[in-house]
Amino acid sequence: MIRRFRGESLHKVDLKGRVSVPAPFRRVLEDGDPEFKTGSNPNFVIVYGGVKTPCLEAYTMKSISTVDQLISKLPRFSREREILERFINTQSIYIQLDENGRIVLPPKLKAFIGLEGEAIFAGMGEKFQIWEPKTYETELQFLQDDFSKLTGKANPFYLIDNIVDK
Repeated sequence: MIRRFRGESLHKVDLKGRVSVPAPFRRVLEDGDPEFKTGSNPNFVIVYGGVKTPCLEAYTMKSISTVDQLISKLPRFSREREILERFINTQSIYIQLDENGRIVLPPKLKAFIGLEGEAIFAGMGEKFQIWEPKTYETELQFLQDDFSKLTGKANPFYLIDNIVDK
């Protein structure tokens, strides 16, 4: 069974930018780091470029490798590939959990999402997001409003129900 990032969790952020990663997320990070060994700390990548919403997106080493492989399939000198490489590779950082399951968010990343005393971690399957709590609540309301307007074949659950495995 493949572990996925699920659920949401509110955590305090101290003045140095330290924040605890939810324990269930830590297990997914361990599973997604090919170099992880018991007693070590898993590595992962936080992307802050090209994100459509004002949040940080965190990928396991395996999932960011999949993203990199998809980008590398684009024509080498294409504008699309350049844009994606800039957003995914240039505007991202490697990060590692400490022995207490915390990370330190650099001031630049905290400022990027307006993070101060608390952060929301939101599981998104193959990745998780880190949000400023009020912004997250606003985004959830927008999402709910949009979802309530989707009917019939425009409803995402309809799409899932009609996927044919090939």
